[in-house]
Amino acid sequence: MKNTILCFAGLLSLAACSTAKDDSRSTRTSTAPVAHNTVVECILYDGMTKDSPQLTTIGSGNEVQVMDTVDAYFLKVRVTANGKTQNGYMYRTCFGK
Repeated sequence: MKNTILCFAGLLSLAACSTAKDDSRSTRTSTAPVAHNTVVECILYDGMTKDSPQLTTIGSGNEVQVMDTVDAYFLKVRVTANGKTQNGYMYRTCFGK
């Protein structure tokens, strides 16, 4: 009888673990780039510091594709400026809330 109860408890805990794993998968966000418009003029950087080389300047109201929210200050973006597409980093403050 004890073995049956232990086996049943083990099966319940295994089912609970797999349910939690399924829940975490369903809350995952899309990984496709999302288009946003800048609210101020901003610089597209090659890296995530303001000492990084500047790739181009993006005017206010231009559309950029946000590819990743890298850290608290920068977003990884894709921009088409002057006929060519560039990937780089922009400050979060370039976009409205």
